Amino acid sequence: MDKKREKKYLELDPEVKEAVYADLKRKQDEMYECATRDKCSMRREKETFRVQRPNFAKDSERILYCRYFNRYADKTQVFSLYKNDDITRRILHVQLVSRIARNIGRMLNLNLDLIEAIALGHDLGHTPFGHAGERFLSKLYHANTGRYFNHNVHSARILDKVLSLNLSLQVLNGILCHNGEKVSGEYKPRGYRSRDAVGAFEEFERQMEECYTEAGAVGKLVPATLEGCVVRLADVIAYLGKDRQDAQILKIGVQEPFSENNVLGSTNSDFINNIITNVVSNSYGKPYIKLDEEYAAALAYEKQVNFKRIYGPQDKNEPYPTIRKMFARVYDKLLEDFVKGDQGSPIFRHHINHVYSGFSRAEDLKEAYLQEEPNQVVVDYIASMTDDYFLDLHAVLFPDAPKLEYISYFSGKKRQ
Repeated sequence: MDKKREKKYLELDPEVKEAVYADLKRKQDEMYECATRDKCSMRREKETFRVQRPNFAKDSERILYCRYFNRYADKTQVFSLYKNDDITRRILHVQLVSRIARNIGRMLNLNLDLIEAIALGHDLGHTPFGHAGERFLSKLYHANTGRYFNHNVHSARILDKVLSLNLSLQVLNGILCHNGEKVSGEYKPRGYRSRDAVGAFEEFERQMEECYTEAGAVGKLVPATLEGCVVRLADVIAYLGKDRQDAQILKIGVQEPFSENNVLGSTNSDFINNIITNVVSNSYGKPYIKLDEEYAAALAYEKQVNFKRIYGPQDKNEPYPTIRKMFARVYDKLLEDFVKGDQGSPIFRHHINHVYSGFSRAEDLKEAYLQEEPNQVVVDYIASMTDDYFLDLHAVLFPDAPKLEYISYFSGKKRQ
């Protein structure tokens, strides 16, 4: 048998394992400050605390029931335009992140409701066609306004500004700060300086604005809570192995065994278990989330493997050059329609009027939204689209333009 496949699951450090069991037996609410108590959940508008529906649990439910959550089901995770039920869509990814993060948080006595809310909402701002679509939309937005589009920033914008769901600052911060380019061996929370809700939200808005105006600002974001740090790491854990499994199904670019020196294990199952075990062993009772240096280096290496063999070629190979042209056509047409106030355009019928239908403050929210900068409204609409909707909209707006086709179950084709 291949030695790489003989590696067994790591076990927790015995002292940490005993302490975790003791904590679970006592059913402690938490170790750190993100409790379910009302005073710990910063909101723009104060709400009555109810023990049967704690504030962070309420935030999870508001995210789950918002219209944008449904659209995860038809948004690309990595591979676009395949008819294949075994390929991950974004709806599965956010559930995997939630599951992994809650598993870590349970052993570290963190707030699981807060973790779940961050995990479920963290990718709501993703565009159709995954990160390739994100890059295409950002280039168009920047060319028109000098501002940058980033899916993490847009996720927070949807929940806080577009839908005005009055989510807790801790949830919005975790969503905003869930991604960064570098894998770190230690994630230490960077709390807001202000301890009152008004001042803390002002700091949050400054962070958001920096991400719109400074090219590298997203890479400097640090979550304000341990729960946010856990979700940030869980996001990487969730997509690295699953994206590789999807690539194997489609026979694209990679083999499953992870590190060449077998640090992380041979399979995605080994990988998830061993990373979680290492994190908990190093982080229990600490004010940070930490990986051993060897594990952090191996994780960073495997991320680079995925970028080189899976993610990197996307913009160059079809269907992505065609999708880029489609984004530009749709963007320009919708911008023209919005500026003209064309009420028959989909940007009014399917976006502005639809988003606020059913809200108790629908007219006030809609009136305020109509004052937004026109490019921002177009970006909001395009980012909200699923893959199928985008293709259908393009076909309606530009019936004579070339159309893209899905690779079917029985075509035997694959993309290069």
